[in-house]
Amino acid sequence: MEIIERVKEMQRRAIDAKRRGLNIGLVPTMGYLHEGHLSLIRIARKRCDLLVVSIFVNPAQFGAGEDLDAYPRDLHRDEELCNAEGVDIIFYPEKVDMYPGGFTTGVLVKQLSGLLCGRSRPEHFEGVTTVVAKLFNIVMSDIAVFGKKDYQQQVIIRRMTADLNFPIEIIPGETIRETDGLALSSRNKYLTPPERESAPALRKALIFAKTRIESGKATDSKKLTAEMAGMIESDGTFEIDYIEIFDPKNLTPIDNPSGKKSVIALAARIGKTRLIDNIEVGF
Repeated sequence: MEIIERVKEMQRRAIDAKRRGLNIGLVPTMGYLHEGHLSLIRIARKRCDLLVVSIFVNPAQFGAGEDLDAYPRDLHRDEELCNAEGVDIIFYPEKVDMYPGGFTTGVLVKQLSGLLCGRSRPEHFEGVTTVVAKLFNIVMSDIAVFGKKDYQQQVIIRRMTADLNFPIEIIPGETIRETDGLALSSRNKYLTPPERESAPALRKALIFAKTRIESGKATDSKKLTAEMAGMIESDGTFEIDYIEIFDPKNLTPIDNPSGKKSVIALAARIGKTRLIDNIEVGF
């Protein structure tokens, strides 16, 4: 396994791989890898000849006052984990190479980027789609794997890929969880012991809502999400950003989820940590 830090070198290696007929896989990450990332790497490893894991804490997707500087980093640990999973290349670019002086271009998926997380993080998804588009052009991958934990991100990336004619297959990876249901996230590191104890309330509320819908006992999304909010906020620990039930293809809100395929997604703050989670219904 090797680490490539320069954009031009990564492009050179990708062009060479294409000339040799190799299938390239990409798993984009911001590092501080956990089992959730590793599950995506394993999916990609089975589907490609040359596997690239990008590690880049992308400043463009952090808003003012967010945790860009505090975001956990440990390249040595990430390198060991990637090596153990058979990764061929870690692409580890510097900010100055990804966003050189005079950089003014952005990629924005309209409408979808302003929903859900986009309401409280208005610049976030433009930062995500811009850096992912750059990674697609640099790595020239045939497949890219994204986790379902950030469901909105996956929908937006699929839309961008289709709209801009990237010849790339987007492959989903299931959310990996702790034994108590908390979705794995690099930001879980921020949780204090009491916050960590409370955090599984998000998953419990999602399961409650899924059960209610699939049993035919929930036909009003607003009432159901209000019940969920009451469950989550009962101990005074969480501050809810949103809870919504929507169409998995286009994020359109669903008023009556009974008998329909839908996704229930939420975001909430506990202390200084913002957590997101979701659950599919009727799949």
